[in-house]
Amino acid sequence: MEDDAPVIYGLEFQARALTSQTAESDAIRFLVGTQSLKFDNQIHIIDFDDENNIISKSVLQHEAGEIWHISASPADKAVLTTCYNINWSFGALGVQNASESRVVTSSAVWRMPPEWESGSHESPDDPHNSHNPQSLDLLCHLDNSAHGNASCVLWEPMGDGKRVISLADNHALLWDLTESSTQATISSSATLEGKGQLKFTSGKWSPHHNCTQLATANDTAIRGWDLRTMKQIYCIENAHGQLVRDLDFNPNKQYYLASCGDDCKVKFWDVRNISEPVKTLEEHSHWVWSVRYNHSHDQLVLTGSSDSRVILSNMVSISSEPFGHLVDDDDLSDGEDNHNDEKTKEPLQDSIISMYEEHEDSVYAIEWSSADPWLFASLSYDGRLVINRVPRALKYRILL
Repeated sequence: MEDDAPVIYGLEFQARALTSQTAESDAIRFLVGTQSLKFDNQIHIIDFDDENNIISKSVLQHEAGEIWHISASPADKAVLTTCYNINWSFGALGVQNASESRVVTSSAVWRMPPEWESGSHESPDDPHNSHNPQSLDLLCHLDNSAHGNASCVLWEPMGDGKRVISLADNHALLWDLTESSTQATISSSATLEGKGQLKFTSGKWSPHHNCTQLATANDTAIRGWDLRTMKQIYCIENAHGQLVRDLDFNPNKQYYLASCGDDCKVKFWDVRNISEPVKTLEEHSHWVWSVRYNHSHDQLVLTGSSDSRVILSNMVSISSEPFGHLVDDDDLSDGEDNHNDEKTKEPLQDSIISMYEEHEDSVYAIEWSSADPWLFASLSYDGRLVINRVPRALKYRILL
């Protein structure tokens, strides 16, 4: 259908950092961070006009370095964090020394210029804006130099924008930000212990349990942490046959977690019983880099892979609506007193809804829109951003 046709935007830069942002008037907005050794790195602000199928872009300079991860504050539309590379290849006297060249990944909190908050910035088509983009305002560094290289920064899901977690090598650091976000102090931390060079590859702050839990991935394992004590509360050893790349919590079922990895699989876990996954998907043919639950309809799950495909799955049997209506975990218990006719129905069948093949390179990031639950974006390494919609027929079936 024409209404479901993808909208494609090319950045002309390599990129793997993508986040959704809630803009003024709940406009549909995505932020993309670029990776370039030749040019200044940039934040591309992508605003999408859903009614007219038009993308408009604006550019802010990110002079600190190549962007590997980007995340928007849930509380302040103008604030974001990035993890970025700094290439230290010069000695104290400014003489290049290849033997001492090393890449350090740091993280920082930034604010868009004031005129961007009010929407009064120059038109994206203005040539002055394109050739002389403004820079982000640095609020503070999340100084992880004593702990290693940062892989991601996670905002507290339901918070006021004053707490973030950064993962740096084998450390999980909980930061408190000031009211203006111009200072950050470490309030607590957890350390991954064991043999070898242990590193966190990704993590997710749970929106459940009053935001007191964190899930992290390292190598083939998934670990849960209690942020009140910074102690480990569960560990899924060998969750995947190879490196775990990404995690996401089901927004409606507090114990359910999705993971993906280099074994080409997507797995769904109930962390109360970690002996085996609840479900496994094996639809991708290469590493799966990203997995995302829909924020409103948790049967809708997106995955992106190095096979250049994005897959939208309907995981209805393990969703909060397995029988076509909203239920909670207590309703699904095996108690003798649960003999409601609805419970005797068979769960609806899981299925692959769509495979999207507009990308020609590895899809490193996918995100649902913060403003529209039926719309999502995917980003491939060659800088191609594709905006797609959930098929209209499925949307109406879920709603009706």
